[in-house]
Amino acid sequence: MPRMKQVRPEKSEYAPYYGRYIDLVSETDIVPALEGQAAETEKFLAKVDEKRAGFRYAPDKWTIRDVAGHMGDSERVFTYRALTFARGDAGPLPGFEQDDFMRCSNFDQWSFADLRDNLSVLRRASVLLFRNLSEEAWKRSGTASGNPVSVRALAFITLGHERHHLRVLREKYGLS
Repeated sequence: MPRMKQVRPEKSEYAPYYGRYIDLVSETDIVPALEGQAAETEKFLAKVDEKRAGFRYAPDKWTIRDVAGHMGDSERVFTYRALTFARGDAGPLPGFEQDDFMRCSNFDQWSFADLRDNLSVLRRASVLLFRNLSEEAWKRSGTASGNPVSVRALAFITLGHERHHLRVLREKYGLS
């Protein structure tokens, strides 16, 4: 199936809050960008051992392990929304309160290797979903967290959200 030429989402396709993630995406062809980011993230996180994964830069902040788990949870939520809207169900879908998710997570019980594998497998599934959407599906939208959002915007949010957290890991956690 020929792939549609991607264009950046319009501001009307997402809530202003998500602009902070979309603004981190300079690419317009989002599927290859998502594929490339997977390799970058895998290489970046491979440098973190089990002991280092428990590091938090302040007492009330997440550990590196928590950040990796949150990135996985977020990708699941964003791509579930994209799948739902791409398949013609406009929602509404519930919100995603990261702090509530984190309170009920058990990422401190996961090995860091499993968290890395989780991210890798999730991204592969996300790429396959986005790569095979029809042109019509890319244009569909729905309501999530009480706001309209398009399938196209969700792909950009997925990339930008991970880019944001990789930057946090570099700047606040001292990873390189």
